[in-house]
Amino acid sequence: MLMSTEESRGLLPRPGYRADAVAASAQGAPEGTAVRLAGRVVLWRRMGGLIFGHVQDRSGRVQISLSRDDLGEELFKEWSRAVKIGDFIGIAGNLYTTRLGERTVAVFELTVLNRTVRALPDKWQGLSNVEARYRRRYLDLLVNAESRDRFRTRAKIIQRIRRFLDDNGFLEVETPILQEAASGAAARPFVTRHNALGEDFYLRISPETFLKRIVVGPLDRIYELGRNFRNEGMDSSHLQEFTMLEWYAAYWDYRDNMTFVRELILTVLDEVLGTRTVTYDSVKLDFGADWPELDYRGEIARRTGIDLTVIRDLPTLRARVAELGIDVEDAASYAGLVDLLYKKTVRPELIQPCFLVHHPVELVPLARRSDEDPTRLDMFQVVVNGWEIVKAYSELIDPVEQRLRLEEQVELREAGDDEAMMMEEDFIEAMEYGMPPMCGLGLGIDRFVALLTDAPTLREVVLFPTMRGIRKNQTGPDHDT
Repeated sequence: MLMSTEESRGLLPRPGYRADAVAASAQGAPEGTAVRLAGRVVLWRRMGGLIFGHVQDRSGRVQISLSRDDLGEELFKEWSRAVKIGDFIGIAGNLYTTRLGERTVAVFELTVLNRTVRALPDKWQGLSNVEARYRRRYLDLLVNAESRDRFRTRAKIIQRIRRFLDDNGFLEVETPILQEAASGAAARPFVTRHNALGEDFYLRISPETFLKRIVVGPLDRIYELGRNFRNEGMDSSHLQEFTMLEWYAAYWDYRDNMTFVRELILTVLDEVLGTRTVTYDSVKLDFGADWPELDYRGEIARRTGIDLTVIRDLPTLRARVAELGIDVEDAASYAGLVDLLYKKTVRPELIQPCFLVHHPVELVPLARRSDEDPTRLDMFQVVVNGWEIVKAYSELIDPVEQRLRLEEQVELREAGDDEAMMMEEDFIEAMEYGMPPMCGLGLGIDRFVALLTDAPTLREVVLFPTMRGIRKNQTGPDHDT
């Protein structure tokens, strides 16, 4: 933080330190400029009658020096003993450049603002355990510049997405996380007890049906960016608590959203990363090239020989999939088995950005059937690196057909499919008041950020991912375990 010469004449300590722009304060100012700054000590090294240290804040770090000749023996000893690595200090001093060319602040005032009572981990050895990095993210951020940069990039990506939507006439809204029914996606929900109401609620698996309720009113371009919760498996591309962006636009169809989301993604790449080519796990992903359209059922047929336009019942499909050596026991429905087949045989092979289109109608009960072929949906996904980044479709707006499809979901739940959707009478009632034609889209923020920052797992792009609880007998931090 660079202050004027007149301001720097004030005495330290005084309230109101602003620890912003530590690194910037040492750049570009003339030799001898007086500065006042505050930050955390991350290096403190005595060399005879000199002490060199580094002070760090969110903007970076700057070197400081203390000289016995300038400060006198008594003050030099006092400050050399008073400060240790990890402490927060405020200093005043004058800028100069060392013989090695490093901009440095020669300190003439120093105040310890707060002390650390635990030793910080060694930069190279002290936080080597991955779980320790996630559980104590504050230490990871402190010693790992790559981690700090990744979360800065995440923030910039989200800021640019919001600005893109705002500039295109979308209004940001919020919908409930506690919901009476688990709907909007095929997923197993979390259940929680609302003590005041004396009822069980579900953590939302998707905001979809509430966002559609809003579009019934005159707010016909809306988006929400927030947390969803799905009580299912965890791997490098799945978390039970994750950030999802959803938007809905009245009078759009899925083709409009295909154009719009590609423009959004390219805008983020251009303005945040400065490139349309991203390297992920040593593989170059070219977002700037054409994104081919691949037919969902056609890709399955090409890779497995199973024609989903012909095989439309669960027993026949189960037998054919089992012939491929795929375990079909966990697939409780036709839709679930189709999804499993796709995820095992097609999705891992889709590396470069592409649109996957025309999914079977059984897969999404909230999506509109195609006029050209009622057995498929007006729907697409964006798949990159074998990950689904985007799912979108023209919305079903007929309340009669919607009730029938949700009733089929209820039957599946009663038959043991705990990922099937629940009936939502309030949602059907909203549809009966009249819903405009529209298209909605969901974009997984965590996966998108992971791809753009070359993060090997989603837990690298979430500040505090859910971890197994620390047992009561495990007291005190161990940076290596």
